[in-house]
Amino acid sequence: MRATYDPLFTLKPVAEDVWIVDGPVIRYGMPWPKIPFPTRTTIIRLPDGRLFVHSPTELTPELRAAIDRIGRPAWIIGPNRIHYWWIPDWAAAWPEAAVYLAPRIPEQAGDRIRGPFRPLDGPGPYPWDGLLDTMPVAGDFMTEIVFFHRPSRTLILTDLIENFERERLGSPLLCIACRLGGVLAPHGSMPRDMRLTFRHNRAGLKSAVETMIGQAPERVILAHGRWFETDGTARLRQSFSWLLS
Repeated sequence: MRATYDPLFTLKPVAEDVWIVDGPVIRYGMPWPKIPFPTRTTIIRLPDGRLFVHSPTELTPELRAAIDRIGRPAWIIGPNRIHYWWIPDWAAAWPEAAVYLAPRIPEQAGDRIRGPFRPLDGPGPYPWDGLLDTMPVAGDFMTEIVFFHRPSRTLILTDLIENFERERLGSPLLCIACRLGGVLAPHGSMPRDMRLTFRHNRAGLKSAVETMIGQAPERVILAHGRWFETDGTARLRQSFSWLLS
């Protein structure tokens, strides 16, 4: 059983000027059971060759060389408070890149991130405006920043939807835990514990989801689990049916 999406640390084309990089598994969750979370980076290339790096995963020498062949990282994005661990490695590799951090990453990361950064806490303006729409979605626990790449109609999420496949979980107990948590493929959705953190901003979450649906994405990239390669808009409706109905 392989929990990861091999090959790892490899640029995988998704659409024109859009790639993903699948990374290693991290174990996260309650003291038991801890779910094996495969990690995923999304990279967008702008017409001038600058790269937008979303939720960077582990950086290997081979991956660094591959990235240098397609462009130059200009922005390194921490899209929510629990997606920051490998940012320092990427910032060290490309020191001219600007680091943008979602709310509460600095306090969560502590000494892990010591270099300069810029806040990612509103709809803009940002240097990638025009090609990428930026939308904060705020809950009690964290704010996740959602991005939509207009040319390819690709929606980029982090933890608002998780979609874990049975065959990659292995353990029947983990499958049961994911099903109860609302994150078992093919019916992945927002984790039920995360839904509780939006109880004070349910209207804001619903409005954000309606905006995403209105963008009519062809695909939805997720940080954890099987992402939605086709029928993106329909999959969004399905994943958020608990909110929209």
